[in-house]
Parts: sequence; C-alpha cells; structure tokens
Amino acid sequence: MTTTLPTTAAAHPRIVTRAEWLAARMELLAKEKELTRLGDALAAQRRRLPMVRIDKEYTFEGPAGWGGKATLADLFDGRRQLIVYHFMFDPDDPPPGKSGAPWDEGCEGCSFLADNLPRHLEHLHARDTSLVLISRAPLVKIEPFYRRMGWTLPWYSSFGSDFNYDFHVTLDPERGSTEWNYRSSEQLAEGGKIPSTSGELPGLSVFLRIGDDVFHTYSTFGRGLEAALTTYRLLDLTPFGRQEEWEDSPPGWPKTPAHEWLRHHDRYAEQPKSGSCCCSERACH
Repeated sequence: MTTTLPTTAAAHPRIVTRAEWLAARMELLAKEKELTRLGDALAAQRRRLPMVRIDKEYTFEGPAGWGGKATLADLFDGRRQLIVYHFMFDPDDPPPGKSGAPWDEGCEGCSFLADNLPRHLEHLHARDTSLVLISRAPLVKIEPFYRRMGWTLPWYSSFGSDFNYDFHVTLDPERGSTEWNYRSSEQLAEGGKIPSTSGELPGLSVFLRIGDDVFHTYSTFGRGLEAALTTYRLLDLTPFGRQEEWEDSPPGWPKTPAHEWLRHHDRYAEQPKSGSCCCSERACH
C-alpha cells in the first residue's frame, strides 16, 4: 500500500533553465562542502575524547552461535573496537491499555535503524570493529522478533544486569538511572521530549579494548543516532525531504508528524496506523 501524504498540485520546486539551476546548485555546493569540513573537524575532536575504564562485570545472553553467555569483552569478538546499539525492547508485559512495541515486539524506530545498519559487517570487521544490538528484553522475547525481521546482526540480551541503567537507556529512578541524552529525565519528560521518567530509550555506545581492559569512549542519543540512518540521509537529498512536520519546507510540501509514518518493514502493506511509534517523536528534534 502506498501512503498518501498531504500535498497540493503546485507543491514542487520552481522550474528554471539549466543555467539557473547550475548557479543555485553551486551556491548550495559551497555550503555542503563547508558542512563536510565541519563534520571532519568534529570527527577529529571525537577521536580525541578521553575514555573511562569499565570496571563492572556485565553478563549478556545471545544464541549459542554467538557464544551464549558473554561478557562485554566477549562482544568484541577479538576486535579492538565495539559499537553497541541500545535497541528498545522492554522485558515487562505492556502496561494497561497498551500493546505492541516496545513490549510485545521490538521498537519500530529501533527496527528502522537496524534495517539501515550494514547487513554484512565484514567492512567494519576489516577496520577492527564489531557491532551488536543489545536489549533488556530476555532472549526468549528477542529471538522470535529477530527471525521475523530477517536480520543477521548479533543481538544480545542484557536482562538481569545493570548495563542498560548504567548507560542511561533504561530510565528507572529506583535504579539511579535518571538521565537521557545528557539531560535529566524529569526535565525531558516535562518538556515532552520523552514519554515518562521510566522505561526504554534508544542510544548508541562505543567501546575500546586494550588487552583485557574495556573502555567507554562515546555515547550518543536522539538525533545523534542519525549517523546510522541511511534512509533519512537519502530522503534529505530529495525535493520533499523526510516529509515530516518539523522540517523547514515550502508551503504545500507533503508532511506528516515525525515518526508517525514509521512501522516495521513487514507492515507497510497494512492500513495506516494511528499514533506515533514507541520512540517519542520530540526526542529526536
């Protein structure tokens, strides 16, 4: 089923001559190159961030083919660098009146990101880097959804450990996890950036291994996760962009609320859903 977006017949870029188009394109190109250079400078600064030794022991569970029970060091799979995507999948039953993601199935927004991750990790492996998904849901909940999505990425459960709380992707004041995206969960909830001060949220963390020692080097949340979202990057190159309400687009451009259009990749043929995905749309803007 093709999603129908609100638009008008006249909603399209101006029609000009090739010479006029080229002049406008060259003006934009100068700004694109400036942004590229700024991105390079930020990446250089990111490479110079200090790091923190991980002294706590964490235990994860994955299928037998990925080693079954594993420590954080095991997840490197012999490589020096590790990228972890914190995938929202709640171990608990849905609260009253709720169903679907992230309780009965993996989060739609996180699934969207996982769909954009490399299907084949050999290119990362060639740079001494491993990538895994980690969720707090137990493996028995993860495995059926994993098979349904057809992914091949290693996916581990952190159920029963402090990992999600320590890296601020499961909010729980009773467990001392009260911040996300480097701001207090209370402030974020009051501003509508996150649904509540408790529950699962997305994030990405990076680790470095030196011998038997593991260090935390980087974490990002919210729009920082867009580095992994090729679909968004491609849509940004099109005239209509992502077609979400927060974007600065001319009048009449097709738009829907942010993330409301997202669904699991095997459900786009179904009738349009009501409401946004389990990720708070305002957390990303």
